[in-house]
Amino acid sequence: MPVSFYDLTIGTYLRTVGAFAGILQKGADHFGAEGIDPAEIVEARLIPDMANFHFQATSVTHHSLGAVRAFESGEFRPPSYEACSYAELQEMTRTTLAELQSRDRDAFEKLGSGEVVFKMRSAEIPFTAESFALSFSLPNFYFHTTTAYDILRMKGVPLGKMDFLGALKG
Repeated sequence: MPVSFYDLTIGTYLRTVGAFAGILQKGADHFGAEGIDPAEIVEARLIPDMANFHFQATSVTHHSLGAVRAFESGEFRPPSYEACSYAELQEMTRTTLAELQSRDRDAFEKLGSGEVVFKMRSAEIPFTAESFALSFSLPNFYFHTTTAYDILRMKGVPLGKMDFLGALKG
């Protein structure tokens, strides 16, 4: 049975963004219990030449809700990454989850046959919607979610694989 475009994209984003919201809450609880300033976490990096936690967490939204908006508009651009607090990253994630939940399955399904143009500076890369999802959006989405998870683990947050996987579908 083929996978629907909605399940491939929004279904995947919902499960993982929902899990990410839980991961962020576990982080907030841990930092509060340990007396760790969350501002330190927002700037944390796995290694010096890698983007910080703020970038990783913001990218979870950009490569989920931002991708959904790209399927709707036909255009995807890199976002601006405004500085914000750990609590604001949590709120951004909750808002992302709510906006993803608001999309109509049937209306969104029709977007699977569309196109998305990735635009960055003067470069334009055309994709079919399906190719954009499979070769760009989802790999970036998982990369940044995993990297944010790894930074929190590095900072002592007691997370496990099930925290990352979220609610499994049977």
